Amino acid sequence: MSRKMIPIAEVAKRWLKVPSVRKAYDALEEEYAIAGAFIAARARAKLTQEQVAKRMGTTQAVVARLESGRAKPSTRTLERFAAATGHRVKIQFEKTREQ
Repeated sequence: MSRKMIPIAEVAKRWLKVPSVRKAYDALEEEYAIAGAFIAARARAKLTQEQVAKRMGTTQAVVARLESGRAKPSTRTLERFAAATGHRVKIQFEKTREQ
């Protein structure tokens, strides 16, 4: 018996039409944006997680948690990561859709 493979983009498109799935997905948007920013900064600096950790005075596991989105970093941690990767932190507020 052969199974038909469905591209992940098509599956995601279907799932995101379900209101409860869309709400959960949107709730994670900020976490993924922060994680993506960490990963992008490290990639631009051409550093490994271990190298960033050493520059920050922490462990590779801490850097991995930051990049996974599982950690809510403090402003100090953001500054240390930025300095370790040759960046600076810029925080800005954006108006929410509800208001």
